[in-house]
Parts: sequence; structure tokens; C-alpha cells
Amino acid sequence: MKVTRLSERLAKVAEYLPKGACFADIGSDHAYLPCYVCLHDHKASAVAGEVNKGPYQSAVEEVYSHELAGRIDVRLGDGLNVLKADEVKQVVIAGMGGPLIRDILENGKDKLGRVSRIIVQPNIDARTIRQWFYENRFCLVQETILEENGHIYEVLVAERGEPGKNYDHQNLQKQLWLGPLLLKENNSVFKKKWKQEKSKKENILKQISGSKQPDEEKMRRFQFELEWIKEALEQ
Repeated sequence: MKVTRLSERLAKVAEYLPKGACFADIGSDHAYLPCYVCLHDHKASAVAGEVNKGPYQSAVEEVYSHELAGRIDVRLGDGLNVLKADEVKQVVIAGMGGPLIRDILENGKDKLGRVSRIIVQPNIDARTIRQWFYENRFCLVQETILEENGHIYEVLVAERGEPGKNYDHQNLQKQLWLGPLLLKENNSVFKKKWKQEKSKKENILKQISGSKQPDEEKMRRFQFELEWIKEALEQ
């Protein structure tokens, strides 16, 4: 039986699943993540949810190729609608935009009753997910930032608990945006990402200020964010 190989970002997501995980992988695509986890952990089981018929069929074939149909249930449906209430203990949503991941969590709140851990890998705008965790009593317990094939990814892990535990409330908005744990670690990939974002913000700010009717509110927000980036890069 061949062992599924994962991209670096998905391998990092897999690391955050406990032994014997009973999890849902939402937007599972080819079900590579559930297959990988179940091949390496004989007590693990999963629901692989996919909204599009093509990837759904690919996921079914992948699961059958590893003889894992008894432990991985591939389902066609939108977001957490593929789940029954209290069916899983962990939820993974990887490879989508932050606002879409937030909407999936918000719209499927009734399916999260037994869920103790949520692992997300947003392609953009992780802030919206941190905000959702904070407002829904999930504590952000781990954050990782990594670079793969020229792209920078963040992986966030949250568990039920005190949502403000890892935040400094005087700097809440800054930390929701940059990531409280990533800010503390402040590694080279983090610095690379925010140097790039700093250049983008400066260019946009220049364009806004040069327009005939500059959006003062937007300019103020961008100036605040630029200051936060500069502070982080100077640490």
C-alpha cells in the first residue's frame, strides 16, 4: 500500500491532530489529509467533506485505493452540513480564504457541540478566523507560519477555553491581525511576510493619498496597520 505524501502545509496540519483523532476535513479535495492520517494512525477515523462533484469523486477513489472506506466517509455537501451533530471531535479546514473558513464555522456552529479542537490553514486573512475564535470561546493555542513553493501559509489551532488567554488586551486588534503567538516567536518567515505586506500597504496608501478625494478613514486604518508592522519588524 503506497503512503500518501502531503505538502508541507498539510503535514503541519496533520501534526496538530491527536492520536486516535475522530475528525472532519472540510473541503478535503482528494482526501489526501484523511488518508495520510489514517494510514499513520490505525485508531483515527474521518469524514471527508467536499462540495464539488469532481473532487468528491477523486476523494472516493483515493480512499478506496488505500482500502480505508471503513474509516473515512467521503460526503458531498457544503461546509459542516456534511456532518451530523456531535459526530466528530476535531475539525480541519485548510486551503481557503479566511472569510470563507469563518463563514463555514459560523454557519455550522450547531455541528460543533463535541468539537474540542479546530485546525485551520487560511490562504489569506487569518485575522477573520482569530476574531471568530475569540468571539466563540475558542482559545488560540498554537500558530505556525511556513513558506512552501514561494507561498507563505499560517496554521492556527484553537481549543475550547478562555479566548483571551494568549492575547494582551491593550494590543488586541494588532494581535488579531498579526497573530499573538506568531508575534512572540517573530521568526524569519514571519518577518518576510510582513516586509512584503508593509510594501503593499505603503503603495496603497500612496495611491489613496494621491487621489482627488482620499478616503480618510481608510488612510487612518492603513497608517495604524503600518505602525503595527513596523513595531513587529523592529522587535
